[in-house]
Amino acid sequence: MGELVERVGEQDRVLAVVDRAEAIREGWLHRVATIVRRDSDGRILVHRRPGHASRFPGQLNWMLGGAVGVGESYEAAAARELAEELGVRAAPRLMLKFLCSGVISPYWLGLHEAVVTTPARPDAREVAGHHWVTEPELANLVRREDFVPDAREAYDRHRAAGATPPLHDGVWGWSV
Repeated sequence: MGELVERVGEQDRVLAVVDRAEAIREGWLHRVATIVRRDSDGRILVHRRPGHASRFPGQLNWMLGGAVGVGESYEAAAARELAEELGVRAAPRLMLKFLCSGVISPYWLGLHEAVVTTPARPDAREVAGHHWVTEPELANLVRREDFVPDAREAYDRHRAAGATPPLHDGVWGWSV
């Protein structure tokens, strides 16, 4: 058996413990925790997924994250993922939670944020490259074709909740 997750219902209540691959294959709801890393200037870390990644290879994302483990909170999972993927520790703050339609399968997504001032030590299995962007730069970046679609949905919901400034006409080029 692979990675175990909690299968949840439409109210995010646990129904059973299942294999994550089966949850995805069957379209069963489960939990995913993500975290947005900011620096002390408020910039956001955007990363490129490795070309060999099983999901969204080579695409850009503003969130780090993964499945919430059995008995794990969204916050604990977000902190764990930040440590695993960037080698840094922080106490995440929940920004919003929503039922994400998901390109691969639907799931509950907990979107967190943390300001981290220590240097990143990215895990090459998770992060192929990274770059710091401003809010307006991110607003343009999420519209690119090579941006993870689920991350775009999270950005749009985050913005609709009033947490992100309006779009502007600036252009940003990927250099990493």
